[in-house]
Amino acid sequence: MKNNSIILGIETSCDETAASIIKQEKKGRVKILSNIVSSQTDVHKKFGGVVPELAARSHLEKIDLIVKKAIKDSGIEINKIDAVASTAGPGLVVCLSVGLNFGKTFAASLKIPFIAINHLEGHALSPMLSSKIQFPYLLLLISGGHSQFVSVEGIGKYKRLGTTIDDAVGEAFDKTAKLLGIQFPGGPQIEKYAEKGNPNKFILPKPIINRGGCNLSFAGLKTAVLRLSKNVKSRKDKYDLAASFQSTIEEILCHKSKVAFQEFKKRNKTNKSIFVIAGGVASNKKIRNKLEEISYKEKFIPIFPPINLCSDNAAMIAMAGLEKYKRKKFDKLNFSVNPRWQLDENANFMKGAGVKL
Repeated sequence: MKNNSIILGIETSCDETAASIIKQEKKGRVKILSNIVSSQTDVHKKFGGVVPELAARSHLEKIDLIVKKAIKDSGIEINKIDAVASTAGPGLVVCLSVGLNFGKTFAASLKIPFIAINHLEGHALSPMLSSKIQFPYLLLLISGGHSQFVSVEGIGKYKRLGTTIDDAVGEAFDKTAKLLGIQFPGGPQIEKYAEKGNPNKFILPKPIINRGGCNLSFAGLKTAVLRLSKNVKSRKDKYDLAASFQSTIEEILCHKSKVAFQEFKKRNKTNKSIFVIAGGVASNKKIRNKLEEISYKEKFIPIFPPINLCSDNAAMIAMAGLEKYKRKKFDKLNFSVNPRWQLDENANFMKGAGVKL
């Protein structure tokens, strides 16, 4: 395998149409040659959330243009691409199918390897785009669809230490924003509202904070916000509820991170403990600061991907593809979408009522 491999990454798991070209340079460093992300916010805004059929249609309309722009902006010739990596899951079936089929067709036309990528693995390996990082490390993946602690022990070697048993933290942010009358996507706006409010004004529940190991729960918190929001009238009250919600999330994540630190140390004997925080919610500056603070106190080194690489993007998919390309882990062109593809394929499915903790 040549040293300066060039990978095309494609991402369409939800409501972003994305394509990226990355190149491995000398000494293993990776350079992002292009990273194009087309958001569908305007498409879904009036519905207050992502409509799968509309998202898929938008992907179909844009995917060819986005990939062409990624190649053009990268400055490389199309025949220099060594492999194509496309997200195959988890995500929305109709959306995943667009990027996966485009990637397979592109790879077949150039007669180059095709690599199916787990979207969560893309997030897990995203720090490699900007940092030199060694295995093993502890990952906290927090996004609109996922919330879990994972011991990352190598490419393809993932042990889930804990996960949400109901809603993802990003989903809780978006739901709270909607209840406060903030237009979709409202999650990022909660942080701005919180800056103007009193975090001690409302007492909110912290589900399973003292049980369930590293597992998380946000459904009860979401329900509490729903109940309180019915009596919230003034702008000041909205700021206070947002601040109280933000503060509660911070406390939950910090407390559960401490538990995860201990679980990680039990599994891995390493001189340097690394804590990677990735996913869209990792772009929340207050959460970043709190997790950074707790990491240093517990003698872990915190690593965050750059803000623009926290949310869904194709550079992280290309990164995961590069690591698999170097190991000659290619996939056949009949690879199907897997909407519930787990990062730790041996882990139990944990979502829903009746889960034993």
